[in-house]
Amino acid sequence: MNKILIIGCGDIGRRVAKLAIEGGGTVTALARSEKSAKRLEAEGVAAVRGDLDGMEPIGGLPTKGATVFYFAPPPGGGMLDTRVRVFCASVEPGEEPAKLVYISTSGVYGDCGGATVTEETPVNPQTARARRRLDAETLLAGWGKGRGIPVVILRVTGIYGPGRLPLARIREGHPVLRPEDASYTNRIHADDLVRVCLAAAEKGEDGEIFNVSDGQAGTMTEYFEAVADAAGLPRPPRIGLDEARKVMTPLMLSYIAESRRMDNARMLEKLGVQLLYPTLEAGLRASLEGGLPPLRR
Repeated sequence: MNKILIIGCGDIGRRVAKLAIEGGGTVTALARSEKSAKRLEAEGVAAVRGDLDGMEPIGGLPTKGATVFYFAPPPGGGMLDTRVRVFCASVEPGEEPAKLVYISTSGVYGDCGGATVTEETPVNPQTARARRRLDAETLLAGWGKGRGIPVVILRVTGIYGPGRLPLARIREGHPVLRPEDASYTNRIHADDLVRVCLAAAEKGEDGEIFNVSDGQAGTMTEYFEAVADAAGLPRPPRIGLDEARKVMTPLMLSYIAESRRMDNARMLEKLGVQLLYPTLEAGLRASLEGGLPPLRR
């Protein structure tokens, strides 16, 4: 992985870039704006300007022989990921990457009633955003087959870590479900996700899918209360399902409507990943080592 291209270089992309550069690799990332390009370049990442929301293919992407990490989310609305289509159209014949790793979501499995989910569990996306992710998975898999490009898919659970905790919601007193109403959810610390991404690029084979989580399923209520306790904040108030349907946002309601426990055995065994934070307790402690971020007003 001496040559890396990152599509969608946000928090996780920048973490991947940092580790790759420390390992002696050269990293290029797609930047939508001049501001983003300058920030990337200040971090040692070469930037190529381009817009996945444009109607035309992006020129100048250094894809030939590169390991591509595709982290860009689908656009909002609809059932298709048009950004993935723009990227695929931007790879000219003869400029194929050596491998592509795509971050998808565990949401493609839909509601499983709290059952354990493996990579063989049939997909059943029940939200528009999950359907867009599955569309991207399907498109990239077919594109890779047709172009001779190995494609590895990571179905990622909720990401947490420094700067990625629901502290604002807790401070504002947003409620959580009563324990008896709460559904199962799954998480992965950002630092562990980055290591999984790099391991997938190195060891993942064409067509392989990996569930990415720490293997410690818990409810959303348990998560929010654990964050509150670790941060020394009051626990959120608890409410029932009927009240939740009146006061929670549609996005939050879509999260609590699905329940599943992710099996991460394939990730651990095939990719050989040793998790830094296999428990939520350890991950929260590391996430808050620098203290609480200031309250923004």
